[in-house]
Formats: sequence, structure tokens, C-alpha cells
Amino acid sequence: MSEKSLFAVLLRSPWWISFVLVAVIAVVAGALLPEQYKGVGMLGGFPFFVIGCMALWRQRNLPSPALVEKGLQNLGGMSWRDFSVVLDSAFTRQGYTVTQLTGAADMLLEKKGVRTVVSAKRWKAAAMGLEPLRELVARRDALEASNSVCISLGQVSTKAEEYAAENRITLITGADLVILVDEEVKAL
Repeated sequence: MSEKSLFAVLLRSPWWISFVLVAVIAVVAGALLPEQYKGVGMLGGFPFFVIGCMALWRQRNLPSPALVEKGLQNLGGMSWRDFSVVLDSAFTRQGYTVTQLTGAADMLLEKKGVRTVVSAKRWKAAAMGLEPLRELVARRDALEASNSVCISLGQVSTKAEEYAAENRITLITGADLVILVDEEVKAL
């Protein structure tokens, strides 16, 4: 599905928007269509109902924007040492073996023979550009890892997002970061 299609946009939007569209389609069909076509016209909203259910299912455990903001502020107030302990604990909880690294990558994760390098030292940077991602790819290749992850509290430039998509780099920012470390931050 195209990222710009109506259904893709609705999947990324709050779930209730799809249900509002269903209601609007039903009301418009009921008001404008001849009596024999009203039922069929109202069923025209069914795909939006399905998309709304899918969006609701995906968003059911997501934190509210206020909780995300609070979580990001808490993470922004941490030192690198504290933040790295939180990340280590979060990845360990997910079943990874974590090895601390130096240089462009900060951690090597291993799970079921799959190796992933993680870069998080520049997590407080206001903006993430291409250079840290290029260094991460070089380190990933040097360690013969399959995947790479870059963690940041700041904004990621469009070019950096494109580069990440092209080079198997998972970007963890914003709500995804708060969800990743939620259990560890609650324990503090």
C-alpha cells in the first residue's frame, strides 16, 4: 500500500477519524440517495470501519501524547550513563544479550544468532543528520551485524530518514523510544 494512499494515512491517524468518516458516509448516503440505494450507499463506509478497527488495534497500547512528552522530558534529563543503563535493561528484558561498545556504535545486541548494533550516544542532539548514520553503517559492517538501530530524542532530518531506510537502520525516536524504555523508567 502506498504511504500516501487514503487508507495508509488513516492507519497512521487517530482511530476515531475513520469512524467519523463512516458516520459521515452513512448520513450523506441516507440523506442524498434514493430509498432503494440508501443501504448500499451506507455500506460504502465499511472499508473505513475496517481501517478504523485496524488503527484502534494498533493504537490500543500507545501512550497518550502527554505521556510521551513527559517520558521524553524524563529521558532528556538523564545522563548518558543512566540512559545507557536504561537501554541495556530494556534490551535485556526483550531477550537480547547486550555487549557495550565504543565508537560509532554503543551496544551490540545478540538474539538467536542475529546481531544488531545500536547507536545512542547522540540521543540528546537537537537534530540527527547523516554523519552518525554513515558511521553506524560502517561499524555494523565491520562487526558483521545484520541490523542497526539509531536512537535519538531530537528530530531526524529527511535525508537521514531516507538514508536509514536505504541502509537497514531502524530509527527509534519519540513515542517508540518511550515505549521501548517504559518499564525501566517506571522502575526508577
